[in-house]
Amino acid sequence: MRVPVGWLAEYVDVPAGTTVEDLDTAFVRLGLEVEEVHRPAEVTGPLVVGRVLEIEELTGFKKPIRYCRVDVGEGGAGDGERATRGIVCGASNFAVGDTVVVALPGAVLPGGFEIAARKTYDHVSDGMICSVRELGIGEDHAGILVLTSGGDGPEPGADATPVVGLDDVVIELAVTPDRGYCLSMRGIAREMGTGLAVGWRDPGAAALPGWSGEPAWEVTVADADRCDRFSMVALEGLDPTAPSPWWMRRRLAQSGIRSISLAVDVTNYVMLELGQPMHAFDRDAVTGPIVVRRAREGERLTTLDGTDRQLSGDDLLITDDTGPIGLAAVMGGASTEIGDGTTAVLLEAAHWEPTGVARTARRHRLPSEAAKRFERGVDPEMTVAALARAAELLAEYGGARVVGAPVDVDTRRPRPAIALDAGRPGRVAGVPYPPPQVVELLEAVGCAVQAAGSTLTVTPPTWRPDLTDPADLVEEVVRLAGYDDVPSVLPTAPPGRGLTETQRRRRTIGRALAEAGYVEAPSYPFVGTPALDALGLADDDERRRVVLVRNPLSEEEPALRTTLVPGLLATLARNLARGRRDVALFEHGAVFLGGVRAPAPLPGVDGRPDDDVLAALLGAVPGQPWHVAVALTGQREPRGWWGPGRAAGWADAVQAARVVAAAAGVQLFVRPGEAAPWHPGRCAELVVDDRVVGYAGELHPRVCAALDLPARTSVMELDVDALPPAPVPVGPRLSTFPPVFLDLAFVVPDAITASHVESLVRGGAGELFEAVRLFDVWSGPPVPAGARSLAYSLVLRAPDRTLTAADVAQVREGILAVVELQGITLRSADA
Repeated sequence: MRVPVGWLAEYVDVPAGTTVEDLDTAFVRLGLEVEEVHRPAEVTGPLVVGRVLEIEELTGFKKPIRYCRVDVGEGGAGDGERATRGIVCGASNFAVGDTVVVALPGAVLPGGFEIAARKTYDHVSDGMICSVRELGIGEDHAGILVLTSGGDGPEPGADATPVVGLDDVVIELAVTPDRGYCLSMRGIAREMGTGLAVGWRDPGAAALPGWSGEPAWEVTVADADRCDRFSMVALEGLDPTAPSPWWMRRRLAQSGIRSISLAVDVTNYVMLELGQPMHAFDRDAVTGPIVVRRAREGERLTTLDGTDRQLSGDDLLITDDTGPIGLAAVMGGASTEIGDGTTAVLLEAAHWEPTGVARTARRHRLPSEAAKRFERGVDPEMTVAALARAAELLAEYGGARVVGAPVDVDTRRPRPAIALDAGRPGRVAGVPYPPPQVVELLEAVGCAVQAAGSTLTVTPPTWRPDLTDPADLVEEVVRLAGYDDVPSVLPTAPPGRGLTETQRRRRTIGRALAEAGYVEAPSYPFVGTPALDALGLADDDERRRVVLVRNPLSEEEPALRTTLVPGLLATLARNLARGRRDVALFEHGAVFLGGVRAPAPLPGVDGRPDDDVLAALLGAVPGQPWHVAVALTGQREPRGWWGPGRAAGWADAVQAARVVAAAAGVQLFVRPGEAAPWHPGRCAELVVDDRVVGYAGELHPRVCAALDLPARTSVMELDVDALPPAPVPVGPRLSTFPPVFLDLAFVVPDAITASHVESLVRGGAGELFEAVRLFDVWSGPPVPAGARSLAYSLVLRAPDRTLTAADVAQVREGILAVVELQGITLRSADA
């Protein structure tokens, strides 16, 4: 919200000598963050108001040139005479009698542009008639700035600096979603008047005009839950050529809104002034009664931005006999747009249910100024007051007149009162607030307060929909009393043992993957159906049972993720699109499994929920196991003078799982598996204690094609919470005796995995076993078809003696006895 200080001063009795810095401090003290202070461009020297008296069209030049006689308020030679200045100007958007801004010789405009009398186009130009851009107050350079037309306006010779706003500073505020009333000068004036402890005037408190007669239009509201007040007034006789007054255009520009036409500018101005968004319809284009209803299947609407929109059954519409003419609270329709020839207008102001507005604005990607205010909550009392203010401005500057009485369909219910213990704000903040001070501060907010002993019955004002609980009232008391009064006392930290075992395990896993060369890439925990379709998940796959978010950040991703893979692959694709070739990423975080469960009660904020409510809440949320996943493509080992490098593959994804298991302190086994989105022939099951905890391998080619990823992109995902607790670490037995190395090569059927062979070797070696490593794999002659050769290197050692040849032979025989039971034979010298 941009707040021009000059506009604010019309409603607030700002004390003399108050600087912009003082206002900045006051805003911050009230809890409104100041994002930026916009100061106007500097203009020095004489800048005055001038009135055009004569215009001579100069001919014989390549472009239209005018020589103007301008009254700038200077005295002449005789009594009562006024001297004029001759000024050459190339603009043609002004006429005799208009008041303009004149920079006299000696003035310096923004950018160091010095004005001097000089001869040009065979005439002496004794100054310059200025445009908006030349004054540094806007970007319009199509013509000069016309302050007023037809002889009205400031007197010639008056200082033009305050007229054009060159002395007006604009303070830009960041308004939080719960403070929607501060998106208007009315709300800001109330806040600043309270913060500075000075008087202020409510622009929305003006008496309503005495309209009479029958309502000029028939209106029906079919969905009172989404629209509890709808007001409308009809006007006619509007001059379509009437321009918006300069002061209004200036304030709109200071607020970041473009001037369009008088009717549209008035609705925008009233929105900024009172906080009530409005819409103006071309009355001649509206056919039949107005009906406020939800959209029907198949309906479409072309909005003011020229976009043809497919409507949803959740969209609320303003319709006439021809169909939709406006997307309620968001944007009007093109069929009833105010045009250059509009003389009859229907003005609409309504109060819409905020969450429905927010859904519609996000669904259609229309974050309009109106929607931004409606979804934060506006004052329902302002609908008719806003219509009266707009009608007044249109009558004054466009000659419009109201036809009949306004329409006002009002189905609101009274707001419930809130019971508040007068001592609660003091207990929460640690500052003694006497009950009379609590009442005074709540009344300053606009609340109606009735006291009965220490209990206050508080009715919040209509413009504060965020005040619904005692905790909200406590916050208001502390805010207005001053956060600076709240003592900064650090709570005593309870004794603890630091991180939990779960936290230590998760951090250890993250560090281990980072040390292994993976880059952490967190993503938003949301997913959409297209992402799950791209992974090739079956219809009955558990990962398709998603939890939908009621108010998602994106309609394309409305559900909580059930797997880390979609977000990780999206990040991988984004990096590849930006020219990265070798990418290795990891992410660890919660996934949400189990789909929608039984609804849970909504606990209040007045106290801790009881055990039954907590149990119901926990029973309603989905399971949230902690997963870790990696994705990699390109070169795992770069090429260079040392060698050709190595491409990343499925083995790297499996190795990443081993890194995770080692960091978690558990033993991981790998065996062939099959699961989407992995390639059926290059997918490994990750097994811990006979339980499958994840999968690793290459992505299916169809998945790579669907996501535009390189072939053989590899992925691993593992459920960290499924890993058993790590055993208490025990240091290895240290032996001073030398090791013995034993190499064994086996002929292994293809159906038996290398990890299974390794487990057999471990079991058969007995107590002398220390380590084993697979160092060679061979398939093909002389190894028979359907089998392969696996060669292992064993380390044997005894804690109390040097091993003999008999000890080694005994270990060898034990291993052979175990593996032969599985159909595995020792490879002979010729096999």
